[in-house]
Parts: sequence; structure tokens; C-alpha cells
Amino acid sequence: MKNNYMTVGLTGQTGSGKSSLSVFLSDNGFFVIDCDKVSRNVTRDGSECCKKLREHFPSCFDEALHLDRKALGAIVFSDQEKLSLLDRLIFPFILSEIKTLINSAVDNGFRVIVLDAPTLFESGAYKLCNTVVSCVAREEVRRDRIMKRDGLTAEQAMTRIKAQKSESFFITNSDIIIENGGGTDSLCRAADFLSSRLKEMLYGCKH
Repeated sequence: MKNNYMTVGLTGQTGSGKSSLSVFLSDNGFFVIDCDKVSRNVTRDGSECCKKLREHFPSCFDEALHLDRKALGAIVFSDQEKLSLLDRLIFPFILSEIKTLINSAVDNGFRVIVLDAPTLFESGAYKLCNTVVSCVAREEVRRDRIMKRDGLTAEQAMTRIKAQKSESFFITNSDIIIENGGGTDSLCRAADFLSSRLKEMLYGCKH
């Protein structure tokens, strides 16, 4: 593996259990970059990213350049063109910080860096990865998880689901697929498999 480390893109459909999988990987010694947290960091009050976003979504900001995320979500998840615009504006800021975090992890001796990235493909972050892992699950399972997680109605949850890429896209564009339609035990088995697979890919033998 180049530079004796590997970068893994972990992505998938909303409500597929990707975040639970990333927690397992972190607990097992992998360096996990939570790209949702990166997004929140680059859109902190008064940031350069917020200044750029306010030019196009002024109703989502107050005078202190505080982003109303719920208001922004209501706009972009119901309008594909506005969602694409948001992506083009915010992704360069996110990618810059991800690269900084990867370099820091490598400098600190980590050999497997996982990008927990819902928008891995849309942002272009997949280009930073040696391999891509995607989580998928049945639509009704994801709908129920999103409703419980985010306090949304079924209609709101389905709007978010429909705004994302299809399951076939993730399957076609990923190296490893994790099907997460079961409970905790099923996810733990999948996580054990993934952990072993990544170590095998890095070291060239089973661990």
C-alpha cells in the first residue's frame, strides 16, 4: 500500500447504519474522520464557508452568520438544483479539512484512515481513498431509522431517501458492500468481517 497506510471511504444510504459501523471501527483502532463533523466545523458561525453560502441562501443565516441547518435542509432536500449548488459551494472546504486530518493521522502513526462520508462520491472524497465500503439496507428499514433518529415524519424521511443515490449506484461503485438490515448482532458480525478484510488488504495476510 502506498506510503504504508490506506484510506477507506465508508459511505452508504441514509439510515443504513453506516455511523454505527464507523463507531465499531474506531473502537478497534482505526482512525475515523466523521465528515458530518467536518461539515459542521467548516460551517461554524462566521466561517469563510458560511460567508459563501449566505450569498446563495441568505434566509438561512442571521446577522452573526449562524447557519440554520434545518431551514437549509428544507430548501435543498426538496430541490435537486439547490442541493447540487450547496454541494458545489461546501465540498471544497470539506475536502481541504479532510486532507489535513488524513495527514495528521498518518503523522501520528495510524495506518488505516476511515472517511465516514455520506457524500463520499458527491464531494469527490472517494478520489482520496484506496478502497470504498458502502452500507445498504431495505428502504422501509432506513425510513424507520431516520424517523426515529431525526424526529421526522415518514414523508420527510422519504424525501431525504429519494434525494440520495440509489442502492444500485452504491453497489456498482464500491469495493465492499455491507448489508445492514438486521439488528446489533448482524452489524457486529459485518463489522468484524470488515475489520479483518481491511487489515488483510493493508498487511497482505489474514490477521
